[in-house]
Amino acid sequence: MTASRFVKAPQKRRAKGATHRAINAKNGIACSDLERLQHTLDVLNARSPSHIESDRWRQAVEDGRCFLATWGERAQALGWTARDPFGLHQPPTNPAPMYRRLSRYDETGLVWLLEGREVIALTEETAAIRWPGGSVTIYRRNNKPAFGPVGDSLEDFE
Repeated sequence: MTASRFVKAPQKRRAKGATHRAINAKNGIACSDLERLQHTLDVLNARSPSHIESDRWRQAVEDGRCFLATWGERAQALGWTARDPFGLHQPPTNPAPMYRRLSRYDETGLVWLLEGREVIALTEETAAIRWPGGSVTIYRRNNKPAFGPVGDSLEDFE
């Protein structure tokens, strides 16, 4: 068994600093990645996603505002998409009663993990989050493990 089985392949990205302009399906107007980030925050602010507790939703909206105010332009320049800060796991059609959308770290965007903490650095691949005690956690945009540490698979039990 190889470790590559547990790592997502990197996504194709535009060149550093490239500004992507997409056509907004609603009004046919071109918009930048930064505008798309802001639009995603506006949609999130309008209503809580399903299977998210209201306090976590309100905190994520506030953390999203702080993130975009401080890091929005840099995130856009580094190729961060709306899914990177705001993404969530797509719930199954009939989720189990104990289903928790935020338990899927591999599909959870940055703002859902901040819980009031500050982003102190941002790169193409990572965000550094400072905890109140001064320690720092690194959030990775890509290559987040979905199955736990290497060697933690059902094949190990055969």
